Amino acid sequence: MRTLFFDAFLHSPVTLAPPEPDPAALAEVERALAVRPRHLSGQSLAIRQVDAGSCNGCELEIHALNNPYYNIERFGMHFVASPRHADLLLVTGSVTHNMRTALERTFAATPAPKWVVAVGDCACQGCLFRENYACAGPVDRVVPVDLTIPGCPPSPTQLLSGLLALQQALNSNV
Repeated sequence: MRTLFFDAFLHSPVTLAPPEPDPAALAEVERALAVRPRHLSGQSLAIRQVDAGSCNGCELEIHALNNPYYNIERFGMHFVASPRHADLLLVTGSVTHNMRTALERTFAATPAPKWVVAVGDCACQGCLFRENYACAGPVDRVVPVDLTIPGCPPSPTQLLSGLLALQQALNSNV
């Protein structure tokens, strides 16, 4: 036990240095906030992740945000189990017709002020499934989107950079 204790003092932390907020994401969020101004109560963000019909590639990268390397909680962001406790909806995948009602209900259950982030190319543009008979299309066809984080799938660093840009824009508007 003593060896582990001394190793903790001799070695640097395992966590990744925080990435700079993405300038494009920051500009996109500021445009969204100019249209509908919102305020963040406190410094933290409670995130509810919604799979609207993805291949689960984006979910794997989102789950990586909780590991010790990226450690999203050090920035005051955490995932919650209920949309009633969330400030932010992180939506992945093209919205299928089966998930459209669930996404609309989740959006309605999230208390105001709330933000929606479309994660991945499918959620942002619909991509391969855009005109599919089983899909309603990208997320912005169903609920209003404040920020898009493109990529197939976006890396945890891209996700963290976008979320930090959102948090910075919200905190500067308080």
